[in-house]
Amino acid sequence: MVTVMIIAVSIGGAILLLLTIGFLLIGIIKAFKTGGISKKDRMANAEETKMIQDIYRGLSKMEERVETLETILMDHRRKDVDDEKIL
Repeated sequence: MVTVMIIAVSIGGAILLLLTIGFLLIGIIKAFKTGGISKKDRMANAEETKMIQDIYRGLSKMEERVETLETILMDHRRKDVDDEKIL
């Protein structure tokens, strides 16, 4: 009777071990196929990337505007200096 119990427990343990290894392998294969990132996470990353690109474009436009304003101010200052020299 004890021998039967030992064999049953051993077989049950082996089955559980095989199932665990199988699920682990399936998880690893699935992670490699999807790149380890779920579809929801990929969509969120794409959205974040788009927002960052929009911010970058907006900042580039703002930089151009600031440079234009600086040029205008410098021109006005030169004009004021030239006007003072004339007087």
